[in-house]
Parts: sequence; C-alpha cells; structure tokens
Amino acid sequence: MQIEDYIRAGKIASEVREMVRVKDWVGKTVYEICEWVEDEIKKRGAKCAFPVNTSINEVAAHYTAEPNDPITIKDTDLIKIDLGAQINGYIADTAVTVCYNPQYDGLVQAAEEGLANAMSMIKAGVKASDIGRTIETTIKQMGYKPIANLSGHSLEQYTIHAGKSIPNIWSIGGFSLSENSAYACEPFVTTSDGGGFVRNGQIKNIFAINSRKKTKDQEADKLLDFIWENFNMLPFALRWITKEREEKEARDLLNVLIKKKAVQAYPVLIEVNEQRVAQAEHTFIPTENGVTVTTKA
Repeated sequence: MQIEDYIRAGKIASEVREMVRVKDWVGKTVYEICEWVEDEIKKRGAKCAFPVNTSINEVAAHYTAEPNDPITIKDTDLIKIDLGAQINGYIADTAVTVCYNPQYDGLVQAAEEGLANAMSMIKAGVKASDIGRTIETTIKQMGYKPIANLSGHSLEQYTIHAGKSIPNIWSIGGFSLSENSAYACEPFVTTSDGGGFVRNGQIKNIFAINSRKKTKDQEADKLLDFIWENFNMLPFALRWITKEREEKEARDLLNVLIKKKAVQAYPVLIEVNEQRVAQAEHTFIPTENGVTVTTKA
C-alpha cells in the first residue's frame, strides 16, 4: 500500500534527520556526512531517494559529496542537510539546517517557522499559492527573505519532482492540494541582504537518467543499465557508482551518458548575492480534515 510505504519512509527519514540535527559535524568532511547519513537510512531498511545534499552557506541546494570529498565543516558554517528515504519508490524528503554560528540562528528559525506555519494550515483543497503566502509572510515578519525561485514539489513513485510546485512566496493561480497525494514543502530563507533568488553554479555532481536509449558505447550502456536497475529515475551521485567501477572510468562513462543526453546533471544552486541560506523541509499527505506529515519527528 503506497500510503504505508510513504509513512514508513517518512519515519526513517525523520529519525535520521533528528540525529543529523544534534550531531557535531565540525571537522567532518562532506564525504563523511553523506556516507554516514546514507548508511543510517539503509540500516533502517529503506533506500536513499537521492544523494544526501550537503549545501554550505550561500549554496542553497544540490551539492553532494564527490568521492572522498575533502571539504570540511568549520564552526562558522551553516549547512543544509537534505536527505531522502524511499520504500518501493515512495519517497520521504526532509531537510534540516545545522548552524554553528549564533549570528545565523534567526535565519534557521525563520525556515523552521515558515515550515511549521505552512504545515498547520494544510488539508485537502488548500491552494498551493496560500501556502506560499503563509511561508513568505512568516519569513518576512522575522526580517528575512524567502527564496522566490525555489519551491516544494509533488512526489510520485520513483519521482521526486512530479510536476506540481509548492511555492515559498505568494503567487497567482496554482493548484489545490489533493487528498492522499504526497508533497514536499521546503522553505529556503536568506538574509535581508540576499537577492532572494538562486542561480546555477558551475559544479554539477547530482545526476539522473533522462532516457534509456542505447548510446552505442558498450561500457556506457552497461553503466546506464546499472543506474536504471539500482536507482530507477531517482537522482544518484558519482560516489554511488565508484563502488562498482574505478573513479576515472566511472566519470568518463558518465560524461558519455551526459553528452548523449541519456543522463542529466544538476548544477548546484547559489544565492545570487552570495548570502547564507537556511532550509527546512517536510513531506506531507493532505487528508480531508488535516494532514499527515510523514517526516514529523
């Protein structure tokens, strides 16, 4: 039953998120964080829905560790750890911002409050634009800015971004939430000096299958089959392939698949004024008279 799978995945994701929240990551590399978090998800009987994102400071989203990534967390950093668990392709997507610099505690609080206020108004039939309004109002009242071009999203089996957006600002139009459908809500917040938008960065280290059409390169096609069998349409990282193949070979074959448009690469997202960004996220399923927040602690 899909609802049960969503709930199981949510319980696992929230347990791991709460461990992440209280752990001291200073001095740890992003590689160690990603591997630790992904192991904890697997230990509990789920699979990873996507590579753990460890996005630091002005990087808002989509950074995951490279194989043996040396980037190390400092005690001035603010790190968004976005993790996902899946059971039979049914996904729980959740995130926490860990902050070691008291100067940014309010920023983290604004993301959490925006999320809490959004969750408190949800039931089937609520308009996505009204959720955006609640998030925007909450964040602005606290003296911060929501990031306008990042949003939450509908979820479907083996699909993280299933076509519908839950905005972080008020917007015209939009859809109404359906009963027993799954969505992720994820306010991103920046400082009053931020532009309130993100741009694409140079780095691309999260990937997903675009098409299963053969490339005529035998080894690349083998890798494509491996990706499909192990991750389906869900995002993956180079780290996940180097467990099977030598790093240089894996990287070269991945580049072939990207050139042939069999695989797409997602760029990291950076705040336009390079201001710090905080994020909080839950997965939820609206019901007739309320909401099941699957990733509630």
